[in-house]
Amino acid sequence: MTRAVRIIGIDPGLRRCGWGVIDAVDNRLSFVAGGTITPPIEGALAERLAALALGLGEVLDSHRPDEAAVEETFVNAGARSALILGQARGVTLVVPALRGLVVAEYATNLVKKSVVGTGHAEKNQVALMVKTLMPTAVVKGADAADALAVAICHAHHRVSAQRMGAYA
Repeated sequence: MTRAVRIIGIDPGLRRCGWGVIDAVDNRLSFVAGGTITPPIEGALAERLAALALGLGEVLDSHRPDEAAVEETFVNAGARSALILGQARGVTLVVPALRGLVVAEYATNLVKKSVVGTGHAEKNQVALMVKTLMPTAVVKGADAADALAVAICHAHHRVSAQRMGAYA
């Protein structure tokens, strides 16, 4: 019997960082946990990023995933917002990497296409499909649903990569 691989999906953000943990055995997925990290919206940027890092570290320590997947961010806002989001995304990449996890990255359109079937799906469609694929999932908001979608996307793509010999 194949061992379950625990995957954390992360939807980066400095105001709301969604996370979702699933167990995957081949193409069978099961919900473990999900939620949102909400660092303070006031204070120095360094303190807010540190709060994000600590919160994500607590989630990783609590659920002990084997692999991590982070959504690439698409920002159509101002340069300052893009820079701040990029820094938050950096935190979501480095915290799991410092714990020795493989960290994969997926474009938003690929995540949506993998879960919903179209790369231009709306947030509510993503949440609905996450709930359809994992009926026992407790989806705590759009950011957590997006993070679970990232984990699902990784689970599907890691099986293909495994067949091609990219994973041990």
